[in-house]
Amino acid sequence: MFGLGAAELIIILVIVLIIFGAGRLPELGDGIGRGIRSFRKAVKTPDEIDITPKKDDDEAAKKSDDA
Repeated sequence: MFGLGAAELIIILVIVLIIFGAGRLPELGDGIGRGIRSFRKAVKTPDEIDITPKKDDDEAAKKSDDA
């Protein structure tokens, strides 16, 4: 896993625990999880492009044609 062993991961976890504190770790995990979920959802869903003309544009075109 990216060349990281168990000792390196434990050191990183301890540093994160010191910086953010034990109370904020669940919040951080939740935020990261939501971010990953929304990224996966955005990647999987196809882009939707609405090419239907607006009603105001249709009415304006009809009025200019009639005049």
